[in-house]
Amino acid sequence: MPRFKATMKRAFRIALLAAIASLPAAFAHAEQPPASPARAREHAEEPPLAPFESPEPAEPALLDELVAFVQRELDILPAYTCSDAVFLRRAYLDVIGTLPTPREVQDFLDDPDPEKRPALIDELMERDEFADCWALKWGDLLRVKAEFPINLWPNGVQAYHRFIHESIRTNKPYDRFVRELLTSSGSNYRVPAVNFYRAIQGRGSSAIAGAVALTFMGARWEKWPPERRSNLEAFFSRVSFKGTAEWKEEIVFLNPAPCGTLECVFPDGSGTSIPEGTDPRRVFADWLISPRNQWFSRNIVNRVWSWLMGRGIIHEPDDLRPDNPPSNPYLLAYLEWELARGGFDLRRIFRLILNSRTWQQSSIPRSIRPEAGALFAYYPVRQHSAEVLGDMLRRICGVREDYVSMIPEPFTFIPADRRCITLSDGSITSPFLELFGRPPRDTGLESERNSAPSDAQRLFLLNSSGLQKGLAQSRWLRNLAKAGMKDHRRVISMLYLTILSREPTRDEIETVEKHFAGNAVKGQDAAADLAWALINTKEFLCRH
Repeated sequence: MPRFKATMKRAFRIALLAAIASLPAAFAHAEQPPASPARAREHAEEPPLAPFESPEPAEPALLDELVAFVQRELDILPAYTCSDAVFLRRAYLDVIGTLPTPREVQDFLDDPDPEKRPALIDELMERDEFADCWALKWGDLLRVKAEFPINLWPNGVQAYHRFIHESIRTNKPYDRFVRELLTSSGSNYRVPAVNFYRAIQGRGSSAIAGAVALTFMGARWEKWPPERRSNLEAFFSRVSFKGTAEWKEEIVFLNPAPCGTLECVFPDGSGTSIPEGTDPRRVFADWLISPRNQWFSRNIVNRVWSWLMGRGIIHEPDDLRPDNPPSNPYLLAYLEWELARGGFDLRRIFRLILNSRTWQQSSIPRSIRPEAGALFAYYPVRQHSAEVLGDMLRRICGVREDYVSMIPEPFTFIPADRRCITLSDGSITSPFLELFGRPPRDTGLESERNSAPSDAQRLFLLNSSGLQKGLAQSRWLRNLAKAGMKDHRRVISMLYLTILSREPTRDEIETVEKHFAGNAVKGQDAAADLAWALINTKEFLCRH
């Protein structure tokens, strides 16, 4: 009998999921593959689709005009502007990696202020979660990891992560941030920026030069000709390392041995003479962070664009080379100019992109041209990162994460209720994070993170006893079910606001109410079943 009841309950949940997913108005946009506009609407002149699109077009900025200029050349029609509900959810998840609360959703949707979107962007960028979310991204690029093959060890990781987090929180100018990473010397415990050199696989000038080129120039150094590689190596040929009596501490310093004048050639082909007693790293840093150096500005604005838009203007974002041209050179040049003009303020670039009509457009294409995705004619649907998705499920289901690490406690003990986006060490992981593509942080390549959906992930979400137990025992679901015992619509509305950050449509309410009325499921079980069904939709699992 217990097995029969469990089978019937599972059959009910599957039926509920199928019923919800069958509503075309609600989930047509979520079926859109990340890289292909093949499922665009049949006719470009079709009206905006509620509740995902807005009939009121956003005011285009100069950035949008540059995007539209290239689109018009190929007769590509951009998507409609996204609705307020979609904008709110997208802004929270893209900017701070956090779901909005139902109260935040309702307050934003009820706000008549026409300037509420820019105001929300400014508000989110001042929240603590902004630094948490983007320190996580920089942790990937800068290889913040205690264990093999990086071997920073816990003390080094903590110092390095604090430096990155504080730089983001205080909005340190990007050129100053990079200069500190490239030119610092001292203990990796007491001078956190020197961990840039420690977090490289290798101690030779070749390994260092390769990491510098990849991280700050977006160039895959191994594709350069040998002479050009050796020229870059010369700037880091005097970097040395030595240990201390403290456990795993290491000093990064400039070799004091006499070397005479050092003749060096920059990656752009210009030469320089570095007199003895001058740190070659400082000379290189001066060249790199110059506003006139396209390598520097182009790399970071292209990365920021790819982080927010799902694809770089130059694709891949860490493969900048002459034979890999930008899809929109005017847009890239404009962002480079704005970065230098603004004193290398990265938040300025974030605001330009987030306030643009391009970022705020719908994920439903209006053009079937294959170039539409590369020319940013719609917002690309893509699955959430492992850390963000883990935090979303924790908030809804109350599931605690079992973090693991090769390094024994107490150095790496992480409480089970710690948010995933606040993890500083790439070595600390969990089965969930591994399943959903958290990067190993071994190379600093963007491609290390794999957010592509897989069959194993879908099976986990459909069958996880931990998720189902969390929903069954959820206190907030129990209170919600009690409060809405005689009002199913209130329960349905709150679940949609909590999980999908929007109100349900009339068709969705009718479908769910009919399904509930036809089954002997009541109270918290009914609420848990609807929550489980919504969690398994693409609208929840994907950025859209």
